[in-house]
Amino acid sequence: MENKPVVTFHTLGCKLNRAETELLANQFAEAGFCVAGEGNADVCILNTCTVTHIADRKSRHLLRLLRKKNPKAFIVATGCYAERAPHDLSDVGVDLVVSNEQKMSIPELVMRGLEAHPICPDSDREMDNPFRVRSFVKIQDGCDDFCAYCIVPLVRGQEFCLSAEDIVATVKDKVAAGYNEVVLTGTKIGAYHHGGVDLSQLIERILQETGVPRLHLSSLQPQEISGDLLGLWRDSRLCRHFHVALQSGSDAVLKRMKRRYSLADYARAIALIREIVPEVAITTDIMVGFPGESDAEFEESYRFCQGTGFADIHVFSYSSRPATRASEMKGQVHEKVKKERSLRMLALAKDSARNFQERFQGRTMSVLWETGVHSGSGLSSGLTDNYIRVYAQSNQRLSNTISPAKLVKPYDEGLWGELIS
Repeated sequence: MENKPVVTFHTLGCKLNRAETELLANQFAEAGFCVAGEGNADVCILNTCTVTHIADRKSRHLLRLLRKKNPKAFIVATGCYAERAPHDLSDVGVDLVVSNEQKMSIPELVMRGLEAHPICPDSDREMDNPFRVRSFVKIQDGCDDFCAYCIVPLVRGQEFCLSAEDIVATVKDKVAAGYNEVVLTGTKIGAYHHGGVDLSQLIERILQETGVPRLHLSSLQPQEISGDLLGLWRDSRLCRHFHVALQSGSDAVLKRMKRRYSLADYARAIALIREIVPEVAITTDIMVGFPGESDAEFEESYRFCQGTGFADIHVFSYSSRPATRASEMKGQVHEKVKKERSLRMLALAKDSARNFQERFQGRTMSVLWETGVHSGSGLSSGLTDNYIRVYAQSNQRLSNTISPAKLVKPYDEGLWGELIS
């Protein structure tokens, strides 16, 4: 039998990138490639991110590492960094740089490239396909908001949405393929509207027309949350986890950021979620060191996060992005100050996550198990429907199954679970 070339995928950044990587993996599998999660490969594809300068640096580092580990491979860089600054990737061992607009043409572009860059697969390697537990389904792309710090509208373009019919059909395909969770994702999914169907109506159709075991939303903004939307959570298949970006707990900073809500708006949205969805996990993004952020404004932000009781906080320092309003603002915060504020906020994030998890110790909850933590160790990890990380020991393969576990004690970044027969 003819040996199959092996392709590996690596993704940085948002869930939308992960959804697009998954689509590419399916296209390569249909084209006769062996899709693998790790190991030596004939083709390596990195879906990059450029939301901060650290994301840029990670992209370049990973591309160099891929070249070092796979010296004969055909290496492709795509995604938002490749869109914004393709010239930056010319010296990191990349064979092909592909823009976001051409991303879904990568299989064809790679096969053309391989004509001039032939590969010789050394064995018929049937390796584990890493895309098998949780599927990310793109429903929307682009953003028209142009927040002062954000480069995403410049690299993703204007808002557009996929049709409800296409999305429902995709979810049906994912269920038929054995996925136990589907995550609806996009740049700004709360803006979904296509053919008279809004996000609430889209979710309702998916729940009515598919047998998806779990349905999860990637991220929302406070102004996109309503009682009508939250009422859908009466269906237990909807994951009780909301990621609601805050960015700052200071009204003055939010105004400079050009965000479209106040702290009062945000607090009302969080209160409404908790009123309607019991035992919900609410996570958020917080930026420290936005231009002009004073010590008092940072303290205000810290106290707001402390009082809100998030299940987790994604903390990141402001990073100047070219062609954004914030890059030209006065009062750029010194890196040392940003680091100090980031460390304080990260400590709060750790405490917040532990406090949320402790509420569920002693409880028995359903867990969607992912891949084993260490091959051959019998140790597996997975997530509850409100996204608590659970670890358990089992002699049986748990991957891509949903089963109950009693959450007994803290372990690593989550809780240790005892499997229930």
